[in-house]
Amino acid sequence: MAEILCAILALALPALFLWDRRRMQQLLRRLDRMLEEAVRGDFREEAFDETLLSSLETKLAHYLSASAVSARNLQEERDKIKTLIADISHQTKTPIANVLLYAQLLEEQAPENCRTYTAALAGQAGKLQSLIEALMKTSRLETGVLVLHPRPGPLGPMLEEAAAQFAPRAAEKGLELVLEPTEADAVFDPKWTAEAVCNLIDNAVKYTPAGRVTVSARAYQLVARVDVEDTGPGIPEEELGKLFQRFYRGGAAGQAEGVGVGLYLARQIAQGQGGYVKAFSRAGKGSKFSLFLPRN
Repeated sequence: MAEILCAILALALPALFLWDRRRMQQLLRRLDRMLEEAVRGDFREEAFDETLLSSLETKLAHYLSASAVSARNLQEERDKIKTLIADISHQTKTPIANVLLYAQLLEEQAPENCRTYTAALAGQAGKLQSLIEALMKTSRLETGVLVLHPRPGPLGPMLEEAAAQFAPRAAEKGLELVLEPTEADAVFDPKWTAEAVCNLIDNAVKYTPAGRVTVSARAYQLVARVDVEDTGPGIPEEELGKLFQRFYRGGAAGQAEGVGVGLYLARQIAQGQGGYVKAFSRAGKGSKFSLFLPRN
């Protein structure tokens, strides 16, 4: 009797193994098909019984339905923000331009004792214009309305254009603005990377009372580094971690013009294309801001 049972088991076990293996393969194929349909967005429940697979289908269907609703709601919110940003930009552009125009006319025609006030009015209107423009740019980046388009290219021409914008201002202050020749290349969005570099140069020129501002670039194996170095008063160590916060202005900023958004925007631009920005400084020893960009 035992021998018969052993023989039956010897025959049954391989058959049972093959059946279980085939059932598992069918289950995996069905799960694979379910996931493929989910990726395509046309998943539908097929079975309505008490099996675990049917329960999985039901849960997957509910999850995908909730995900679709969430994605749709998120897109609707982004569209609303995009419309709001466009409206604010459009509605504020003309009034601010008019304020600047009338402030200029007042400054030209007002008595000598009133020109201090008209100059202050023009300065504050210009500051408001810069603030709104910076906020529009950061909002577009943060909400995904503005998409960066990095592509391989040399950094030299972009740095030349950026430095040329600030050469007159540096000359007015008696600063030496030096652009070191470079053959470095990177993968970057030319327009918005230039915006980030301009913000770094603007800060260096603005807060350096005398000496020089040096712009340079160097390529490494994986990244390229753009440096903007100055001979200004430097930044205390305790402030370095706060520099890239929105609206933060260090103690050395004093009465210098600015709204504390430039460095924040530079960081957002760098991060948007796989890079980052770092600051190196010691009080009384000048500062160096480095923009790192990927090379592939």
